[in-house]
Order: sequence, then structure tokens, then C-alpha cells
Amino acid sequence: MRHFIIFISVFIAEIGDKTQLATMLFATDNSMGKLGVFFAAAGALVASTLLAVVAGSLVTTVVPASTLKLAAGVGFILIGIWTVISTLH
Repeated sequence: MRHFIIFISVFIAEIGDKTQLATMLFATDNSMGKLGVFFAAAGALVASTLLAVVAGSLVTTVVPASTLKLAAGVGFILIGIWTVISTLH
């Protein structure tokens, strides 16, 4: 069940972000094969995810996971507040 939650979290986070927009733009190029665009984008996501897992594993040897979760949560809240405030101006 935890793996499913990770899948859904990452899937939702990736939908509509700049990575998806760039992939859609590459897919509109008729000189590029759609399957090639898919595999290149999927490979890039796998490689960046590998880096995130390795970095997360290394960081937790120095900083407790609970501190990282708190920092990430606070960071996301601050980004959300900044986004809301910036749209009001």
C-alpha cells in the first residue's frame, strides 16, 4: 500500500509540471518518434528519481527523517503562501 501512495503522490506531482509540458512539446515534433520521446522522458524521470533516492538516503545519515519531513512540509506551505500572495498582486 505504501508503494501505491508513493506512486500516486509522484504521479499527481508530475502531471502538468514543466517536465510534462516539455515532453508534450517534444512529442509534437513529427521528426521525433513518439516511442523515443516516451523512453527518453521515462529514462530521465527514472534517473532523477534514482538521484533523489540516493540523496535522501545519504542525507538521512546526517539529518533525521522527521526533521526532513518537517522541513519539506514547511517549505511546501511557504511556497503555497507565496504563490497565493503573488497572484493577488
